[in-house]
Formats: sequence, C-alpha cells, structure tokens
Amino acid sequence: MARVRYFAAAAERAGRTEETRSELTLGALRDALSRENPGLLAILPKCAVLVDGARVADTTEIGPDVTVDILPPFAGG
Repeated sequence: MARVRYFAAAAERAGRTEETRSELTLGALRDALSRENPGLLAILPKCAVLVDGARVADTTEIGPDVTVDILPPFAGG
C-alpha cells in the first residue's frame, strides 16, 4: 500500500496528514481522492504531487513502499 502524505491546505481539506492507499497508478489515486473527498477536489489539480520525491505521469504505477506527497501551492512559490 502506498503511503500518501498531505501538507498544509491539502491536509486540512483531507482531514488527515497521512493515509495508506491501494490504487495501482497515480492517476487512479488522484481520481479516487477526488471522488471520495470533495474538499480535495477543489485544490488537487493545483497541487504538486510527488512520488518518492519526483513529479511523474498519471500512468506511473504506484505500489507498496512508495510515498506520495500532495503539496498545495505555497505563497511566494
């Protein structure tokens, strides 16, 4: 299961700072998070989503021992 970490406004919208997920691709994860949490839907398209510290395509497979970070835009950056 992938470890998903939420930061700043993403954590507020998700109602948690971390969770584990079983989706097989980054795109499937984005879709599931948007469906399950309408609060995230509003900001997720603006967020940087990193898989093990790198930006990757939505077709990228994610699996166990992978960390996905969801970082909303920060002021000044």
